[in-house]
Amino acid sequence: MIEDSVCVDAVTPSPNHGDRRGRAIDALILHYTGMSSGERALARLRDPASDVSCHYFVWDDGRIAQLVPEARRAWHAGRSFWAGETDMNAVSIGVEIVNQGHDGGCPPYPEAQIAAVITLCQDIFTRHAIPAARVLAHSDIAPGRKIDPGEWFPWERLAAAGVGLWVEPAPIVDGPVLRLGDAGDAVTALQGALARIGYDVPVSGLYCDATATVVSAFQRHWRPARVDGVADESTRRVLEQLTSV
Repeated sequence: MIEDSVCVDAVTPSPNHGDRRGRAIDALILHYTGMSSGERALARLRDPASDVSCHYFVWDDGRIAQLVPEARRAWHAGRSFWAGETDMNAVSIGVEIVNQGHDGGCPPYPEAQIAAVITLCQDIFTRHAIPAARVLAHSDIAPGRKIDPGEWFPWERLAAAGVGLWVEPAPIVDGPVLRLGDAGDAVTALQGALARIGYDVPVSGLYCDATATVVSAFQRHWRPARVDGVADESTRRVLEQLTSV
């Protein structure tokens, strides 16, 4: 296997991949490893019994390994959905970032690691036409099932470097909210806006559990100061800005 990216420090092949079946790459999915060490995470991603893999693996010191060729379908997204697509593995590149995650106390992402992630993504863009709006968190495409790379991941810094979208979050203030059990036109409008961005949410007019789960996923990426599944004014204003980009 020959590396695709000039950013790669090592090639550590994983057997866990398949055919993209002619699908074009148009999305980039960022993950955290969520394990106690990078070594354990890398071993799992290369274990034939795990049925998981990724294209790139970014160590906490900024080193980058490639596990699966970009032309192949890595197994990183799992059961997922975005903007009507139900096989995100087929159309995306997956980047695993070493971080212990929520279970490990939400440790900060080191400077060298984030710089490496940015450089890697920029390099990937030289080969694939990936819109900024399709640089996504694992939690975006699998709400409720996945919560990585976490609400402390520096999306704003990536967007400033041309990797993904970002709008300045509106301040959290007291005011009317939409929450579990609410119903009506305002809920329908909220659900419709989330669906237009790409989230898998029912547009039913009822603020159900699935809606609250998607709102939490949205907040985790776009309004991380409070992730509670309640659509307050701040959340709705950020959503309005994103749908107008």
